[in-house]
Amino acid sequence: MSLGFGISPALVTPFLDGQVDVHRLVKHAKDCLARGCRTATLFGTTGEGPSIGARERDRIANEVAGLGIPTNKLVEGVLACSPEEAAYSTSQALQRGAHAVLLAPPFYFRPAPDDAVFAWFAAVFEAVGSSVRDILLYHIPGVTGVPLSQTVIARLKERFPGAIRGVKDSAGDPEATFALIEAFPDLQILVGDESYLGRACAAGAAGSICGVANIVPEAVIALAESGRDDPRIVDLVQEIGRYPIVPMVKALTAYVRQDPVWAMARPPLPTLDDASTARAVSLLEPFGPVVKVIA
Repeated sequence: MSLGFGISPALVTPFLDGQVDVHRLVKHAKDCLARGCRTATLFGTTGEGPSIGARERDRIANEVAGLGIPTNKLVEGVLACSPEEAAYSTSQALQRGAHAVLLAPPFYFRPAPDDAVFAWFAAVFEAVGSSVRDILLYHIPGVTGVPLSQTVIARLKERFPGAIRGVKDSAGDPEATFALIEAFPDLQILVGDESYLGRACAAGAAGSICGVANIVPEAVIALAESGRDDPRIVDLVQEIGRYPIVPMVKALTAYVRQDPVWAMARPPLPTLDDASTARAVSLLEPFGPVVKVIA
């Protein structure tokens, strides 16, 4: 199966003494790309994007590019509440030559009616100006509390033709995902829940930006390209969901990279202990050797 977008790991962010370790981040991103991921995503949910400020993300993204990762291989997540900050970070990412920008709705004042959500995105796009392109609208209501309805998506497509590349659907509702694929055949629909990613790709999804691709990228790529779900992935995703998701993905990344630094989360997220992660680690055994040499 030929996927329009492919698989992009929502890169976990390594923190050393509270600061982002860019060298570790680059090695991990290069490894994921070498193992078949088409792009790598910075500052997403799994990357603790809301905990990384605008100036810090600029510095990190520029350093990542300077250490040898082409900017067109990077998706940059923008998770901000103010239109000013969202527009600034989006503009900076596009000026760097990012492959795409993953843009979430504002998440502090909620619930927000469709008209207000549309107005917020419109304000961001207008501030970015004529350079706005390759926007992936980020539907993750379980975190933001602000869903992206089909009405909002359609209005944004009409008002800003050519700006919207696709939608990342991380709501975890397969039927709603399939409805989105059917409603917007001209958009790249990306699936955040790896447990039904295979079925979604068979139905027309373009790929995924997801956390499990940090851990077993080959398996995620294989299920997406085959259009068949993988029971091993389903079991792993269910176990990850029993805990705070981002710290668990970080802990599993630390395990496969054999480096405990990866497990450290930036507050307010907790760092999980070995007892909490033991069962999830055991679920990696059916994948065989998952630790790879970094290219």
